[in-house]
Amino acid sequence: MAESLSMKIAVLGATGQTGQYLVNQALQQGHTVTAIVRNPGKLTVHHDNLKVVEADIFSADSLKPHFKGQDVIMSCLGFSTSFFSPVTGYSQSMNAMVNAMREMRVNRIITMTSWYTDPNSGTQSSYLIRFLLLPMIRSVLTNMHEMEQFLQKTSDINWTVVRPPGLKNLPASAQEFLTHEGYFVPDSSGHPAGSAVARGDVARFMLSLLNSNAWVKKGVSMTTK
Repeated sequence: MAESLSMKIAVLGATGQTGQYLVNQALQQGHTVTAIVRNPGKLTVHHDNLKVVEADIFSADSLKPHFKGQDVIMSCLGFSTSFFSPVTGYSQSMNAMVNAMREMRVNRIITMTSWYTDPNSGTQSSYLIRFLLLPMIRSVLTNMHEMEQFLQKTSDINWTVVRPPGLKNLPASAQEFLTHEGYFVPDSSGHPAGSAVARGDVARFMLSLLNSNAWVKKGVSMTTK
């Protein structure tokens, strides 16, 4: 793999399962990482190039000092579905991030959502996914979609939305990526290609975008071969 330039990366959601893979891989690749977390005790990694800071992810003012001087913001934030209230964390945190980025003149963000964020995109999926899984996580997908639509209107920021399928808690493989500009990766017959990907591979894909303009201002669905 080509040597990548060392970058300064602020990672949100660094204590989550995908975020921990992202932080570790970024450090292995020689990047300098600021992990912005709600609970510093949850991040067990120690490294000379890692700074762990506490901030309110819904407050631009709280994020600003930690965004200063960063080359890129990477978010693996996840918000769980609640039976009683709609999910709002994705759109609210992105609003704070974009405002902080503008003030601190950081213009690159890579974030993750999921396959099937568009309400009409699940029609090709299996019966089980379409009628059992998607309705269960619909409020998460709806708010992810709201965040994606907010970014689509954000012309002054170079954003990329990475959409993985189901996530397996496994490290990165060496498998080739399959990508598609849409809400899932189709196989040759137009049906979804697989249903799950390793979290380590999602992190590997997100970091691969640091040296590439391929998906700037776009949403890209991904999985592995």
